[in-house]
Amino acid sequence: MLGVSSGSSGGGVGPEDLAQLQSTMRAIELACSYIQINTNPAAAEATILSLHQSPQPYKACRYILENSQVASARFQAAAAIKEAAIREWSFLATDDKGGLISFCLGYVMQHANSSDGYVFSKVSSVAAQLMKRGWLEFTPAEKEVFFYQINQAILGSRGLDVQFIGINFLESLVSEFSPSTSSAMGLPREFHENCHKSLEQNFLKTFYSWAQDAALSVTNKIIESHFDVPEVKVCNAALRVMHQILNWEFRYSKGGTRASINVFSDGIRPDTGSPRKTECVIVKPGASWCDVLLSSSHVGWLINLYSSLRQKFALEGYWLDCPVAVSARKLIVQLCSLAGEIFPSNNAQMQEQHLLLLLSGVLPWIDPPDVISKEIEEGRSGSEMIDGCRALLSIGTVTTPVVFDQLLRSIRPFGTLTLLSMLMGEVVKVLMANSTDKETWSYEARDILLDTWTTLLVAMDGSGGNAWLPPEGMHAAASLFSLIVESELKVASASATANEDDADCLASVSAMDERLGSYALIARAAVDSTIPFLAKLFSDRVARLHQGRGTVDPTETLEEVYSLLLIIGHVLADEGEGETALVPDALQSHFVDVVEAGNHPVVILSSSIIKFTEQCMDADLRSSIFSPRLMEAVIWFLARWSFTYLMLVEDSNLGSNQLQSLPSRACLFTFFNEHNQGKFVLDIIVRISLTSLMSYPGEKDLQDSWRNLANAFANDKTLFLLNSVSQRSLAQTLVLSAYGMRSSDASNQYVKDLMAHMTSSLVDLSNNSDLKNLAQQPDIIMLVSCVLERLRGAASATEPRTQRAIYEMGLSVMNPVLRLLEVYKHESAVIYLLLKFVVDWVDGQLSYLEAHETAVVINFCMSLLQIYSSHNIGKISLSLSSTLLNEAKTEKYKDLRALLQLLSHLCSKDMVDFSSDSIETQSTNISQVVYFGLHIITPLITLELLKYPKLCFDYFSLISHMLEVYPETLAQLNSDAFNHVLTTVDFGLHQQDVDIVTMCLRALKALASYHYKETKSGNTGLGSHASGHTDPNGVFCEGILSRFLRTLLHFLLFEDYSTDLVSTAADALFPLILCEPNLYQGLGNELIEKQGNPNFKTRLANALHVLTTSNQLSSSLDRLNYQRFRKNLNNFLVEVRGFLKTR
Repeated sequence: MLGVSSGSSGGGVGPEDLAQLQSTMRAIELACSYIQINTNPAAAEATILSLHQSPQPYKACRYILENSQVASARFQAAAAIKEAAIREWSFLATDDKGGLISFCLGYVMQHANSSDGYVFSKVSSVAAQLMKRGWLEFTPAEKEVFFYQINQAILGSRGLDVQFIGINFLESLVSEFSPSTSSAMGLPREFHENCHKSLEQNFLKTFYSWAQDAALSVTNKIIESHFDVPEVKVCNAALRVMHQILNWEFRYSKGGTRASINVFSDGIRPDTGSPRKTECVIVKPGASWCDVLLSSSHVGWLINLYSSLRQKFALEGYWLDCPVAVSARKLIVQLCSLAGEIFPSNNAQMQEQHLLLLLSGVLPWIDPPDVISKEIEEGRSGSEMIDGCRALLSIGTVTTPVVFDQLLRSIRPFGTLTLLSMLMGEVVKVLMANSTDKETWSYEARDILLDTWTTLLVAMDGSGGNAWLPPEGMHAAASLFSLIVESELKVASASATANEDDADCLASVSAMDERLGSYALIARAAVDSTIPFLAKLFSDRVARLHQGRGTVDPTETLEEVYSLLLIIGHVLADEGEGETALVPDALQSHFVDVVEAGNHPVVILSSSIIKFTEQCMDADLRSSIFSPRLMEAVIWFLARWSFTYLMLVEDSNLGSNQLQSLPSRACLFTFFNEHNQGKFVLDIIVRISLTSLMSYPGEKDLQDSWRNLANAFANDKTLFLLNSVSQRSLAQTLVLSAYGMRSSDASNQYVKDLMAHMTSSLVDLSNNSDLKNLAQQPDIIMLVSCVLERLRGAASATEPRTQRAIYEMGLSVMNPVLRLLEVYKHESAVIYLLLKFVVDWVDGQLSYLEAHETAVVINFCMSLLQIYSSHNIGKISLSLSSTLLNEAKTEKYKDLRALLQLLSHLCSKDMVDFSSDSIETQSTNISQVVYFGLHIITPLITLELLKYPKLCFDYFSLISHMLEVYPETLAQLNSDAFNHVLTTVDFGLHQQDVDIVTMCLRALKALASYHYKETKSGNTGLGSHASGHTDPNGVFCEGILSRFLRTLLHFLLFEDYSTDLVSTAADALFPLILCEPNLYQGLGNELIEKQGNPNFKTRLANALHVLTTSNQLSSSLDRLNYQRFRKNLNNFLVEVRGFLKTR
């Protein structure tokens, strides 16, 4: 044994050993105290680390745990036991493994009444981790010994403190076996999955029963006591464990089978992408749990427990937020979301009875809504009300609208939908009364209740159609919707006099879209009432506008009309999301008695809005009623509405109900089509759009001011006092304004006049005979900087209409830019501005240029790169101080990023070219200038600089593009430059950013496929770069492709990455294997031999063989083979990563 058996602290320890143990304890205590007071922390951490890394430190750790008075020292001793045991597990004897777990369990139970809770939580978690580590090794009898001890503690036979410790251990154990919260052990993923499966199938339900029994054992004492008793802590812990178990990700509820392991994730539940703001986890534990959760009166006991405590502490306001109350409510809400096989298929009433029992218990939390909300507003906690709303959401998630509504009818004279309507109505009233930016309980309640309505009203199959409601439910929805609209109109009216920053209604349509979409679902659930209601509201507001015209300030009414247009637009039509939006089912299938189109409520409402918007074409009405803000809503409504209703083709708009035979449906589909009112309405909408464009061009005063500003910019030096960002932004804005001029000639002339003074000033300065001395004067440096910022702003504003003028602007300053680059070689700030101007100008111009113009630009860029290189710009002197060195790195980073962007923009000419002739007709080869640029830049790119995210992205974007488009150019680099580029690619492969890794994989694919195709054709490909060589010291160095094959295989098999990378990695791995088949075979054999488990060896050997042979895979690098290899690799990783990848 390794000193972990039970017994006294000094048993079996000689004087020398005891002195050594005491010395170790004092050293650890001293180190912990030093860390707490931040004295020599490095040495203290080293001391603690030495304990953690010591071989078999169990005797010393036990001594510290049993004798030290320093809690943090005991904590470190427990941590050291865990680390050493996990590290040495395979070398420990079976008795020692069990002894470690027994010691930890015995320790926490012997010291259960200690006040150092975090120490015992740590020791408890260590016991749980070690139990999991040996889980697949321990026999059922050995497990039974451990669990008998734990069960006895949980039953309370050894006192309340030990009972609490036992429950706490259970919580640690469940957490350790759950994939999302388990600790790393350096073991295959399959080990963790098998532990998960074993616990779920054989123990999890038993643990739940133990926790339930523990809570039952203390319930009576808690209820009978008139004050807070120790049993409350036990009850809360038990409730917490039960909630934790129900939150388990159940996978093996039927026959022990499940889908394949997700070998790429860490076991965290995937995001379902639900639009709901409130999380609602559906619990599906399987049929075997029926006896524990449903047949044992468990739910009734829990409801009665909470109700009894609630009644007992009714006058104690704090009680609602105390831990036991919160834990009980969480468990009740979780039980509301039970679903699946736990409810027998031949007993449909069981789930309804279960939900009714829970709903009966939850009702006092939320009903009557007005009384409870008043109490909350007077100071009572709103947490119970919020949990009641969550319970309704959970029930709504696992039922249909009809079943949801019927639940309450057996105990109340109304249905659950009416209660839901009353509850949300009260929340809306509170929100109307407390119009404040501070989010209170009512905001959270509103979001949860809206999620409940959305869950109920969106069809359960996810098709987007609306579920049907019973008549009383429709009435409840109609009443709620009218209150919601009243609330929105009140907010809109109040916003007319509010500050813009404080008015919620001034938010963009997109920001309000989610909430308005939920409101629309409620309205569609009762369209027989809500559509006429909206029509009346809209008519009333329009009539009020006309009645008060010229005598009453219309601002409040206009805001209400604005809000109504947004609400009605969401009710009548869906967004479409790139597809033709269908007429909502509810609007198609209701109004069955309507036989004339003119009487259809949807037609009436739509026509009234179109008639109102038509009035904007009257100049007098437009000036008095239709403000720019209102016209924004008008245009938005017409666009959304026309997408669904205008020129409707019936066959393409069949809703899910397929009600072609209804006359009302025919009315709706034909009224606005081509053969009825469609052309007339289309004409109105077109004329309204033209009126909007012509009548709201902007303010004349603003146009005059703009003209004055442009004149001052071009001719007045006063604006040079602005900072650099303002200079650039002002130039960009002024140039962009040219896009609104009537002709291209006018736009180009405007830009020329605007920028003429800037270009001439640079030309004059560069031609000055005394430029070297003149350029160093501060006022000249400021002038050059301002002009460059302006030129950069103008260049970044390039549009097709103004491209010619901006090209000529850049052309005129080419020589001055090169001259200034030489003169200001020691002024890093000016150098950066010069480079950024060239980058933005090339980016905006290159795709439009003809071949001869492109040649001019490329020659200019080549000259710029040569000057930059010849003057040693960008190099850093190692003799600089640390401060100057950091500043130099920052300047270097900025310059290099600009040059990378320049090279990338030059490469883009081969991809985006709007010129009339092909780039291939020009004599200058873009790849050559990029090749030259890489020779300059690559020595300056260090791994330290690649830690700058923006520089890193730009660099790998260029390298990836270069290797894909010009692989032969990279192959021409000298050995040092080539190896440097590939070293950075290796660095990029191990970054966290998926985009960076993707670009590096694409680069590897391009490199390997180029070499493979070239060598197959009898060429050298990468030549010496691909073949191995012996260095001067006689050490053999692998070729670059061999190196990356080894790296990529290790990456795919052993590292963490997103599943999005698998296809891209497959495209890189396939040509690498074809280039180095012998190495691939050798790496595979090496990996197989490392497997100690014979089963793993066989599986891995088969998987490696199938990877390169299945799916009719051949050695051709064509699209079909790439697709086949992607599928092979995905299957391969699913098969082997589970036991190769450790955690």
